[in-house]
Amino acid sequence: MRVWRSLDEVPGDLGHTVVTIGNFDGVHRGHQQVIAHARRTADRLDLGTVVAVTFDPHPIAVLRPEHAPPTLTDIDHRVDLLSRAGVDDVLVVPFTREVAGWSPERFVQDILVDTLHAAAVVVGANFRFGHRAAGDLALLRRLGAEGDFLAEGVSLEGGPQVWSSTYVRTCLAAGDVDGAAEALGYPVTVRGTVERGDRRGRELGYPTANVPTHSTAVPADGVYAGWLRVIDGPGRGLGPDEDLPAAISVGANPTFAGERARRVEAYVIDRGDLDLYDREVEVVFVRRLRGMLRFESAEALQGAMADDVARARDALGAQPPG
Repeated sequence: MRVWRSLDEVPGDLGHTVVTIGNFDGVHRGHQQVIAHARRTADRLDLGTVVAVTFDPHPIAVLRPEHAPPTLTDIDHRVDLLSRAGVDDVLVVPFTREVAGWSPERFVQDILVDTLHAAAVVVGANFRFGHRAAGDLALLRRLGAEGDFLAEGVSLEGGPQVWSSTYVRTCLAAGDVDGAAEALGYPVTVRGTVERGDRRGRELGYPTANVPTHSTAVPADGVYAGWLRVIDGPGRGLGPDEDLPAAISVGANPTFAGERARRVEAYVIDRGDLDLYDREVEVVFVRRLRGMLRFESAEALQGAMADDVARARDALGAQPPG
């Protein structure tokens, strides 16, 4: 899959394409419905290329940074998910205040007509574009008639609600990783590079891989059952593509005074031999076991951790999720 980080990187001989546009934060089930529709449209029109247009950073982070929520996925993870959903190529438009000021007409002409040679454009039914979100699906259809492309809208409804990144974040804020996974169509994950922590888990007999939480949304503070995957190749003591059962803690540890940094800590069950420092990993959340608690002593915490590990082992069973 090709990834273009600006309009200038798109080859001039691209040929006609089917384009889908959105922030695609999380690439949830609603996004997947839009992409599947784009793929069907490409097949119907006998066109081999579906291009997703997305934006980085998120427009809210540029226009109203004080109101910007944490993203569900960084741009690299988003591109990976778009590929899995069926997109052939991705155009990442660097979002700036200048781009935010483009009229709907300029957006269509510069991106869809001149750069991507769109034969069809497929978007969510509530899609808005251009300066002050002045453009909607009806305007896109009118501009498509002028620019010689079809414009189609797809409903994002699923189950009792409309799938949205906001809904997923609401689930995460409540610790509802099951609800978030249902909306995403895949388990909740957090990616990052394992950092060196205070080694307190190791001292208690449960060495953890510490993953920072500052870049993307994570579940509410508490303890979860899940899996740990090494993204950048097997580490010491690991086989290739191995999913490791884990008990996962999210938050700052309230038992020890002075700890304020919120983080994800994954203890790989029954494995004290792993060296994961500076490795990129993915922590996969399966089930919430309990909220974050403060214990009166390290010994009481250690006993709770033993119980957490036993419950995580039972929750995960013998086989990792597909």
